[in-house]
Amino acid sequence: MGFFEKKNKKDSDNKSGSQVRPEKKEEGKESMKDLYGEKQAGGKKQPTKSAEEKKQKKEVKSGQAYKILVKPLITEKASILGAENKYFFEVSPSANKIEVAKAINEVYGVNPVSVNIIKMKGKRVRYGRTEGKKKDWKKAIVTLPKGETIKVYEGV
Repeated sequence: MGFFEKKNKKDSDNKSGSQVRPEKKEEGKESMKDLYGEKQAGGKKQPTKSAEEKKQKKEVKSGQAYKILVKPLITEKASILGAENKYFFEVSPSANKIEVAKAINEVYGVNPVSVNIIKMKGKRVRYGRTEGKKKDWKKAIVTLPKGETIKVYEGV
């Protein structure tokens, strides 16, 4: 028996010498109706997933939120605006408002009312004779609904 020539039990049982092809079962492939979560029966749409399956799906987190939210910004201005339910975060330079809102929801469990993003220019720095520039970065201002808070300043 060679490396690429594996014999099945069905092949050894077959006395006629002809090869028997195994039946192809398409596991993992779903119809388009199954992918969209609806089955059509008699022209009516019926949901296929129960409430428990939906809860389990919500609990699964992608882990991308921590790549989008770099760190909370803790400044004097940020602490003052914290009283108005506005929180400041440094975010990934490639992040947009929708990704930031989803990341806030995933990490803190709060849906923000609005997200504003500002592109910040890196400052010029000098160490002795050597001059340089810090990286450009993005700042996000997240506004939460009334009564909702994020515990950002606990360790400060």
